[in-house]
Amino acid sequence: MTLDQIVEEASHLPREQMAEIVDRLTLTLHNDVEPEIEAAWKQETRRRLAELENGKVEAIPGEVVGNRIRKIVGR
Repeated sequence: MTLDQIVEEASHLPREQMAEIVDRLTLTLHNDVEPEIEAAWKQETRRRLAELENGKVEAIPGEVVGNRIRKIVGR
């Protein structure tokens, strides 16, 4: 199958299955991340989570973020 055919087929799957594909591919891409980079991301994730939990920052719903991105890229 070509990449376009794979994307076309995947676009017909339920959202949960599409998300599963994205998750699996993302994990595959990040399997060879250097330990220092992975540690830095874990630290950053903990920092951001703490900011959310203590009310320092407010989360933006994914739908809002997606709409902003589509507006920026013109879709």
